[in-house]
Amino acid sequence: MNVLVGLVGSDESIKTLRQTVDRTNEVGDDLTVAVVEKPESKRSQAEMVDEAEALLSEAELEAEIVRLEGDPGSALVDYTEQGEFDQLVIGGGTLSPMGKIQLGPITEFVLLNAPTTVKLVR
Repeated sequence: MNVLVGLVGSDESIKTLRQTVDRTNEVGDDLTVAVVEKPESKRSQAEMVDEAEALLSEAELEAEIVRLEGDPGSALVDYTEQGEFDQLVIGGGTLSPMGKIQLGPITEFVLLNAPTTVKLVR
C-alpha cells in the first residue's frame, strides 16, 4: 500500500507518525511523509522534518519527506491528488465534554475533500 502521512506540527502529528511508522514496519507499506506549514503550531515545519527524520532513522525505515506550502488542508489534498496514494493518514479530533468527536478545520477539510481513503488517528 502506498501511504501518505500528513504532519502539521502538533503532538497529534507526532503520535500519528509513530503509529504509521510502526504499521509500515509491520506490513511493508511504501511511506511518504508530507509536512505542511502551519505558523500557529507548537513546532515549525523544520522541527517537524527533523522529528520525522529522527523517527524514520530510529525505525530504520526509508521514506520520502516533502514540505508543502500554502493552506495546510488544501496542500495535503492537492499533493494526494498528484500522487498515487492508497491512503492518507492524519491526526486530529478531540472529544467534547459530551463525548462526541470534534474536528478542526484542517482535519474536516481533508476528510471531506481527499480523493483517497483517509485514516484519522486520535
